[in-house]
Amino acid sequence: MQTAKMIPAEEFCFHHHIELSFISLLHDSGLIEITVVDEKIFIYSIQPEVLERLVRLHAELVINLKGVAIVSHLLQRLHDMQRQILSLSNRLRNYEDDHTSLAAIS
Repeated sequence: MQTAKMIPAEEFCFHHHIELSFISLLHDSGLIEITVVDEKIFIYSIQPEVLERLVRLHAELVINLKGVAIVSHLLQRLHDMQRQILSLSNRLRNYEDDHTSLAAIS
């Protein structure tokens, strides 16, 4: 398997001063995805920002793993709703522009 697009979990843990077991707990909780290659744990390179946020919630705010999962879920829902609001706003703007153009023609 190609590990070029992955970050070694040990390296991430070293730089963020966390135990490798925390990465495993996050994976077991379904919060992150990992891959094991040659008995080494790797984190997909698209996930460091998510993982860093989870580490900060746990370490800096002293939130337990269950709380981290809840906060992560709520943040994801908030992000999804913001995207939906933006999409609906754009659709409304297009509708208003079309309606204004039709009124100008009449």
